[in-house]
Amino acid sequence: MSRKILFLFIAILGFISARADADSTHLRISLLTCGPGDEEVWEVFGHTAVRVIDSAHHSDMVYNYGVFEFGPGFELQFMRGKLNYCVAAEPFNGFMQEYVEAKRSVEERVLLLDWKQKEHICDFLQWNAEPENKYYKYDFFFDNCATRIRDIFPRAEVFGKAFHFGNALPEGKRLTFRDIMNRYFYRDHWTRLGVNILLGSKIDRPMTNKDIMFLPDYLRDGVGGGTVNGKPIATAPVMLLPGSVAWPGGINGALLLTSILAILTIAGLTIKKFRVLGSIMSGLMLFVTGLLGCLILVMWFWTDHQGCSDNLNILWCLPTNIIIAFFNPKGKPRYAVIAMGLIFVSLLLHLFKVQALLLPEFGPLLLALLFIYGTIYKRSKIKETSNA
Repeated sequence: MSRKILFLFIAILGFISARADADSTHLRISLLTCGPGDEEVWEVFGHTAVRVIDSAHHSDMVYNYGVFEFGPGFELQFMRGKLNYCVAAEPFNGFMQEYVEAKRSVEERVLLLDWKQKEHICDFLQWNAEPENKYYKYDFFFDNCATRIRDIFPRAEVFGKAFHFGNALPEGKRLTFRDIMNRYFYRDHWTRLGVNILLGSKIDRPMTNKDIMFLPDYLRDGVGGGTVNGKPIATAPVMLLPGSVAWPGGINGALLLTSILAILTIAGLTIKKFRVLGSIMSGLMLFVTGLLGCLILVMWFWTDHQGCSDNLNILWCLPTNIIIAFFNPKGKPRYAVIAMGLIFVSLLLHLFKVQALLLPEFGPLLLALLFIYGTIYKRSKIKETSNA
């Protein structure tokens, strides 16, 4: 009799388990990867989100970690790295409409999850979208829409140690955050120039496989090759919406400008009849690099942008150049020698991969500055000799 009761009990447990598993089939979870746009700077890197279809409740929602609110002080908050982003749940059709209008691609990978894993992820997303939990302080490299989704998978209650991301980092290559960033800015030469001036050495360390998934394209590859106990967790990608064709890079206006500035400066300093031009260009170059040096200090010490810390561009964008541009202090020859030395230190740091310089665009500026400092030193020495 006891054996029959035991068999009955096991049968009931099996039935309950089967029903629970059957009930979970109404959930379908997938990763959306959106192609780049060209309207705003932040669109260049694409976007990612999680889609949850619940057929039992007839809902099709997208959990989007890239939502921010415009309002008073938005620009200042963004510049200081104190802008709060949040996760928002929105209908799939509304989410897609934005990409249809922007002509940006949307790709989907369905996640191959059991009922427990689906429930854990859904519960977490719903909890995270609550008003008291949805906000986070955005950081482009280390805490963004892709990293927030990336960090869902290793959670102990979802997959635990059984989960492994696929290889998203190209094998045999030393890639840094700066390398990847510059690839995405292949068309926006001015933005690439600006961010390379303001971002410091922290983004020049080699990325790990986890690090590179701060970008949606690489998160897609990491999840696409991901496994749990050796079994894949995602289907092959399906293109939901084709995007527009990528355009070529076009003329590098930033390189053109820095080259023209260097040519005018060097010509003015080396050709006697252009001496007035040389004085004007020297003052302009010193003033601009001095302003950039001040901005570097502001972004380094006054903001929470992790990528702006330890910025060694301060070695050639000397804030004190603002003073040298307008005044003629007694120590000007010594200042010129030190400034030239710091430029060579910057080049050595680039060579030893401490902080990379955007040499095609920075090169003409550095050469012009060397001519300026060399001329300051030479003329000061001539003046000292004549006064003696």
